[in-house]
Amino acid sequence: MSKIKKSKEDYAIGIFAYSFMIILALSTLLPFMNVVSKALSVDWAVVSGKVGILPVGFRLDSLKLVVGSNEFLTALKNSVLVTVVGTVVTLILTGLTAYPLSKRNMPGMKFILLIFVFTMFFGGGMIPNYLLIKDLHMLNTRSSIIIPSLINVFHMLIIKNYYESLPESLEESAKLDGANNFTILFKIIVPLSIPVYASITVFTTVMQWNNYIGPMLYINSPALKTLPLYLRDLISEARDILNATDKLNSVSPEGITSAAIVASTVPILLIYPFLQKYFIKGMLIGSVKG
Repeated sequence: MSKIKKSKEDYAIGIFAYSFMIILALSTLLPFMNVVSKALSVDWAVVSGKVGILPVGFRLDSLKLVVGSNEFLTALKNSVLVTVVGTVVTLILTGLTAYPLSKRNMPGMKFILLIFVFTMFFGGGMIPNYLLIKDLHMLNTRSSIIIPSLINVFHMLIIKNYYESLPESLEESAKLDGANNFTILFKIIVPLSIPVYASITVFTTVMQWNNYIGPMLYINSPALKTLPLYLRDLISEARDILNATDKLNSVSPEGITSAAIVASTVPILLIYPFLQKYFIKGMLIGSVKG
């Protein structure tokens, strides 16, 4: 087979595209590398601004202080619990909601879909949401963080579009064999929708893990604080914490803040490699057909 010759314009476009992507990747990676370096550097280098993308005087004091504290371990446990439960329940409910909405021949489907889309643009606001959670006696409970975000309409529309891209003959043949709607959904549709579910899993996990507004509004108990709340308190009280532990001369407030950011970011970064092969495929197929 003869190779297709590329013109100078093709080479120029390729060089520009690769250069742009490299610059974009560096602009995203370098700030995080700076935070990691501060977490691993000596206090004088962090305070004097000598730390760049590489650590200065490698030390683990900041990370040990952060990871070894009971408050961090409690916040980590709460974040993991909220993220796992929230993600699993969200995927189940979002998939169940998307399946009937993918049936265009059902009566009143356009109106129901319009109601869902309406909630993407208009909401009650922060104060009504707080009053609702309070009236439901859900303050200072993990359910106050999980339940309000159980169904994301945008994610539901992506799954719905993916369902619509699947051949209708699959469901028709299953119905001829006596399968009901739940059997069709969980034994045929869901296994074929693994790519889009993997994509939604990444989005939902990150949203649950980084959820700050919900815990800030609804959680006051130290035993229920999540990592975002822990980070907020750590940043505002870093110097007091160091004074209490007699480590102000060996660890800087900025170093302990950077260490907390690294410790809270690493767990969520470990999820992506397992879902990467499904991520692009799921997003492309789930967003083409409308």
